[in-house]
Amino acid sequence: MSRTQCYEWFKCFKEGRMLVGEDPRPGRHSTSRNGNHVERVHAVIHGNCRLTVQEVADKKGISVGSCHQILTEKLQMRRISAKFMPRLLTDNQKENHTEIARNCLPMQMVMKTFSRT
Repeated sequence: MSRTQCYEWFKCFKEGRMLVGEDPRPGRHSTSRNGNHVERVHAVIHGNCRLTVQEVADKKGISVGSCHQILTEKLQMRRISAKFMPRLLTDNQKENHTEIARNCLPMQMVMKTFSRT
């Protein structure tokens, strides 16, 4: 932080400022990251998780930056091997993983006995 910036902050706190957050900025608020767009982006990714951020943004008519922010911050998703996945599994996904593991367990037991003989 520069010396000038330190003086500015000191002056603001000396005048009674109590919060360190950003001040409201003039201008129009962003409309591309509202709940409606979040739901639409979620629906697109849920339908095909292999889309790129550019493709999702083009389908929904929003900027790439807004689309990326919706995916990473609002929907808590990240890219894993060319797919957008939620950071935490939903209840349906947990049940699905458990069911698949139960179905694979008997096959693994057969493979173990087959390899012993």
